Amino acid sequence: MTERRTVEPDLSFIQDIKSAGGETLKKCYQCATCATVCNLSPDDRPFPRREMILAGWGQSQDLIRDPNVWLCHQCNDCSTYCPRTARPGDVLAAVRTYVYKHFAFPSFMGSALSSPAALPLLLLIPAVVLAACILLFAPRLENGGFQFLAGGTIDFNLFLPHSSVDALFVFGNIIIFIFAAIGFSRFWKGLGQSGEGRQISFLKALVLTAKEIFAHSKFKDCDANRPRVIGHLFLFYGFAGAMVTTGAVFVFAFIPHYLQLLGLDSLHPYLSLPIDLPHPVKFLGGLSGLALVIGGALLVFRRWADRDAVGANGYADYLFLYIISLTGLTGMLSWLFRWGDMATAAYVSYFLHLLCVFFLLWYMPYSKFAHMIYRTLALVHLRTVGRIKD
Repeated sequence: MTERRTVEPDLSFIQDIKSAGGETLKKCYQCATCATVCNLSPDDRPFPRREMILAGWGQSQDLIRDPNVWLCHQCNDCSTYCPRTARPGDVLAAVRTYVYKHFAFPSFMGSALSSPAALPLLLLIPAVVLAACILLFAPRLENGGFQFLAGGTIDFNLFLPHSSVDALFVFGNIIIFIFAAIGFSRFWKGLGQSGEGRQISFLKALVLTAKEIFAHSKFKDCDANRPRVIGHLFLFYGFAGAMVTTGAVFVFAFIPHYLQLLGLDSLHPYLSLPIDLPHPVKFLGGLSGLALVIGGALLVFRRWADRDAVGANGYADYLFLYIISLTGLTGMLSWLFRWGDMATAAYVSYFLHLLCVFFLLWYMPYSKFAHMIYRTLALVHLRTVGRIKD
């Protein structure tokens, strides 16, 4: 006998989906075109038809635990061929935005990152913190003026001392990673409620998922929005390279320097600052920054040229794209202005660069930046239960 189920729609969830870019949700009449044309949709558990039903009925608790939401790579084939212009790709993007908000800890941060009205305050917080570091820690002359204003060699350490930036980076990220871990663990627990048995180990599934992500293999299966893969690859590898560059400088320059201050004189920095060409770390940083600029420009241009074809036009999607693109652009400009001996422009661009960096990192669990963790966890889960075969 068929089990009956009482459907109680979450009306606030439906409103959230509409306001986050899924305003065409109610146009769907379940023709299944979306599931048919999607090259990423599994034959045994096709999507996004089921997800469109759940979203239309306001079944938020089912969707936040549905890993199929993260199989979608926004190729937009479903939206292109939908006879009712229901744009399932945009609805799934809005559901993912809802997941960031739902699992956010503390919860008010999830609401803040999804609201354009909160953006000025969100930008003001890191700006004030960085400005305070300048006022409190930037070296001064005997007359009380700042050394970096006295002219001569452009030195970012005189403008925003590396020690204060490092402290913000380390201690701020520790707090954020703790908050992020709470949300991610809740999401992972929700995925496990499906009751499906594990077929391969977590570690093996993680390795296979990492290979897929670094190769961007699923992006290449898209048809309607295939050109996006080029910009996305530039952005992805540019950010990865920038992180490696930052890590190298921190490990080989800053950590030995701080250990020396503690009396461990046998240690010495392996990198001396500032790092300039032809040092390989500078090459990596420069190429990474250039990749961020190119990738961001390609993706922004495509959105401006034909936003309907690209999809994912919610506030969270635009905010993340603009901030990460500005991170690369301001980083490159600060280097070029310093190289060109343009002090004011160099210091301003460096300040804006750090503002973007801390915006990305401090708000990571609550913005689209978190999608790389949520998607990874969902794909790992699908592999462990055998729903993705490699």
